[in-house]
Amino acid sequence: MPTRIGIIGCGNISGIYLENGKIFDAIDIVAVADIDLDRAHARAAQYGVAKACSVEELLADPDVEIVINLTTPDAHGPVALAALQAGKHVYNEKPLAVTRDEARALLELAARKGLRVGCAPDTFLGGGLQTCRKLIDDGWIGEPIGATAFMMSHGPESWHPNPTFFYQPGAGPMFDMGPYYLTALCTLLGPVARVTGSARISFAQRTITNEYNYGDKIQVNTPTHVAGVLDFASGAIATIITSFDVWASQLPRIEIYGSHGSLSVPDPNTFDGPVLLRRAGSREWTPVPLSHGFTRNSRGLGVADMVVALRSGRPHRASGELAYHVLDLMHAIHDASREGHHIEMLSTMTRPAPLPLGLGDRGVD
Repeated sequence: MPTRIGIIGCGNISGIYLENGKIFDAIDIVAVADIDLDRAHARAAQYGVAKACSVEELLADPDVEIVINLTTPDAHGPVALAALQAGKHVYNEKPLAVTRDEARALLELAARKGLRVGCAPDTFLGGGLQTCRKLIDDGWIGEPIGATAFMMSHGPESWHPNPTFFYQPGAGPMFDMGPYYLTALCTLLGPVARVTGSARISFAQRTITNEYNYGDKIQVNTPTHVAGVLDFASGAIATIITSFDVWASQLPRIEIYGSHGSLSVPDPNTFDGPVLLRRAGSREWTPVPLSHGFTRNSRGLGVADMVVALRSGRPHRASGELAYHVLDLMHAIHDASREGHHIEMLSTMTRPAPLPLGLGDRGVD
């Protein structure tokens, strides 16, 4: 029997979760809530959800077992805490919370109450990154010694209907897009032991150029160009840059460099490929057929995995532990820039188990 799910937050990202809720066998989305009730009712009607209600009503609903928290980043911590206090498991959109203290409070409360905390991104469970995981684990590039990761853009104000929050604490390019890149790196290479970095606000004010609020100004209150160096516990060293200040770039998304070859990793904000391999002595990159499924936009896969994990008692893959380590890394890069020194990481994580081969697109194991 599917586990009953409630969604809090009916903004842009909710559509794909509601669409995929009809695909995964393990989940049944029974309610949606938003501080704007009209928006909740519109989403419920659009996707055939039985109940649209206030946040308070959803949290009090005994039929809801897991809350998917799709609110804006500043509300991730408070809403997730309220869900746990109501006795419900919670799965947050990224980042896990704005501050380390908020995130630790979530994990500590969940542990006391015997509840689970999960968190996006779950793109690392897609066919592209799972293929990369298998290639690395099977030794195709030898021992990983380094990596690069680049997210270069000029920000969302030209297309997003509500871009202001992207330029406030808890967002910016590192907190908005960094979770995809850092989660991919950590699931491929393991935990990070030490970081350093530099960060700046390049433009104090941005002008919205989308069709919704054309010409409005945004005051920028968080760094918009962030560069970091990550020393992994395994010994590998990675460079990461995330930017909302770059008009154009030809840099790769992610590359992993090993003692016997190099691996070109697909965009970690997608579930698909391509995956390219170039082994020592080869003169060309070779496309690698994907070994795993879930190559379409499968957001919600992490929730389905958490449901199956709850039933079997195993750890879920898109875990609060992983998300906290990623949050800690993002803060540490900013801290290193502000304080002018390396930051030794206090958090860690265990690489989640890879997905088994041969899964269909409706479920996980």
